[in-house]
Amino acid sequence: MQSGSVLSYLRKVITNVKAGYLVLIDPDQYSITDCVELAHQAEDAQTDAILLGGSFLTTDLQPVAETLKRETRLPVILFPGDSMHLSPHSDALLYLSLISGRNANFLIGEQVKAAPRLKLYGIEAIPTGYMLIDSGRQTSVGFMSGTTPLPRDKFDIAWAHALAAEYLGMQLIYLEAGSGAEFPVPDRMIAVVKEQISIPVIVGGGIGTPEIAAQKVEAGADFIVTGTAIEDGSTLSLMKQFADAIHN
Repeated sequence: MQSGSVLSYLRKVITNVKAGYLVLIDPDQYSITDCVELAHQAEDAQTDAILLGGSFLTTDLQPVAETLKRETRLPVILFPGDSMHLSPHSDALLYLSLISGRNANFLIGEQVKAAPRLKLYGIEAIPTGYMLIDSGRQTSVGFMSGTTPLPRDKFDIAWAHALAAEYLGMQLIYLEAGSGAEFPVPDRMIAVVKEQISIPVIVGGGIGTPEIAAQKVEAGADFIVTGTAIEDGSTLSLMKQFADAIHN
């Protein structure tokens, strides 16, 4: 991607289309060659950016990030599980604070440890309020963070957390059901959160079909993230279907 603010780019995306589509690439799930192929497919499908990372990585992030940065024109945005999941070979990083939990390490601790390296690398940090929503099963992010997800039927609790994040200066809200979620974030929760805040809302986890993605956009999501849905035999055709459903 050419130089410039990734956050500004993301804002332009949702000005130009109904919502944006982000493809999550987990380095633990693919070889570097497969990551590159997936990125090329994402470009061809007219997705808007690549998220790179996961809750728990056993793979060295550096060679994957460096290769993707070289091979794709899409923005490569890091999606870190902790302060170790950083690379200078990226366009930006979602500077996540797990505001739905009360584990201080993921509210501010990992962010403090990451800050000096972010400054050294010159990575654009996008402050993001990360909210884990109950999805009907234990997920990697819930287990690794040691936090309890927000109840999926407590809409007032959800929007109050999101509004607090906006008041704290965060630029994005990420409603996360988790990888392989049994149920995605409820449409009503998305709608209520969107009614109360003025910053973009990202929704991910459990979005297994383009039809579900379209429902989340209609509810108010500004960005949709898919990961697991394309891990099992990902195809260009499927990503195009997601992109069309989300953009239109």
